[in-house]
Amino acid sequence: MTMSNNIVLGENQYGKAEVRVVKVTRDTDRHHIEDLNVTSQLRGDFQAAHLEGDNGHVVATDTQKNTVYAFAREGIGSPESFLLRLADHFTGGFDWVTGGRWEAEAYSWDRIQAHGEGHDHSFVRNGQEVRTAVVVRDGATTHVISGLKDLTVLKTTQSGFVGYPRDKYTTLPETTDRILATDVSARWRYNTNLDFAGTDFNKSYEDIKALLLEGFTENYSHALQQTLFDMGKKVLEAHSEVDEIKFSMPNKHHFLVDLSPFGLDNPNEVFFAADRPYGLIEATVQRENIEAAPVAWSGIAGFC
Repeated sequence: MTMSNNIVLGENQYGKAEVRVVKVTRDTDRHHIEDLNVTSQLRGDFQAAHLEGDNGHVVATDTQKNTVYAFAREGIGSPESFLLRLADHFTGGFDWVTGGRWEAEAYSWDRIQAHGEGHDHSFVRNGQEVRTAVVVRDGATTHVISGLKDLTVLKTTQSGFVGYPRDKYTTLPETTDRILATDVSARWRYNTNLDFAGTDFNKSYEDIKALLLEGFTENYSHALQQTLFDMGKKVLEAHSEVDEIKFSMPNKHHFLVDLSPFGLDNPNEVFFAADRPYGLIEATVQRENIEAAPVAWSGIAGFC
């Protein structure tokens, strides 16, 4: 077998990962917290660095970190708008940077209730979910993907699982009344024609989260797949600016405990919550005939 010596550099990017930045706004006695974990990755003409050890085009990852902190001084706003500012800065300030990928996780803090009111400067971490955002700049095209993860939901009835094929390895009994629980991870991609500068991403996020929760509750669930589609459809019907939404949702199984050895019945009330193994349901809900955007989703693991 003859081996080719034509070895070339393929796609590449680099940057500073997981820059933790907390911004406290103190313009009044009532303080505000913005808490992000930011990753910056640049794409462009970095061939000389890889092939020749020439760092003339390498914007140091430490510089990228410091830029995150400096931009936070002026306020964050929404994770999406903050990432768009970073994208504009790096692609506008360095001719050889033709694009990149900027990602953030946002952590929410609630005011501690003291004497019936939210305290001015004391907070408790809101553990309901983690908000996510990604901005991808590819030449003249910008993609914005918002999302959330670790949003744990459960309903105690109006869910079943029947009619599935059975073979000699099937032991799961059919049921028309079960607990349905999952950790929702969802990412939604905005249309590239959207006026990103004029978009209130915070309002959009809160509305879409509420729609996802409503979609989980509304219908009888014949399978988690059906519920997933109901949730995505509800978002797309209400938000014309969203082209597609991707989900990754584990089925957090709850198994009925057999209490008969103790002389007790169990009328669907006592369950064993199993953490593994678990079913894993992943799907994309999208508008018909949308233009695919693989570059936008590159690097986002765990979504089909």
